[in-house]
Amino acid sequence: MKFLLSISFLFLLSMSGVVMAQEKHVVEVVTMNLKDGVSADTFAKVDKAIEDQHVSKQPGFISREVAINGRQWLVIVHWKSAEAAQASMDTFATAPAASQFMGMIDASTMTMTRYDIVKR
Repeated sequence: MKFLLSISFLFLLSMSGVVMAQEKHVVEVVTMNLKDGVSADTFAKVDKAIEDQHVSKQPGFISREVAINGRQWLVIVHWKSAEAAQASMDTFATAPAASQFMGMIDASTMTMTRYDIVKR
C-alpha cells in the first residue's frame, strides 16, 4: 500500500511539473531616459515606490531589477505570463506614484519589449 501511495504521489508531483513547465514566463524589458534636471537619486525613490506600491503587488509578478547608465534606465521585470504583464501595464496609471514617475522621464525615449523565456 505504501508503494502505491508513493507512486501516486510521484505521479502527482510529475504532473504538477508538467503544468509548471508549460507556463510561459515572460521578461519585460523597459528602457527610458530621465528628463533634463531630474537626478538619479530623486528618480530612484519614485521608481522604488512604483515597485513597492504597484508592480510587486500585481498577480503574476516574479521579480524586478533596475540598472542605470548615465541618464538611461533599464528595468527588467519577470512575469508568470504575458497576460500578467499586460494586466499590470493596464493598471499602471492608477498607481499612486505613476504620474510622478512619468513626469520624470522623457516619454519619447521609453521602449518596452516582452520576451518569452526559452526553456533549455
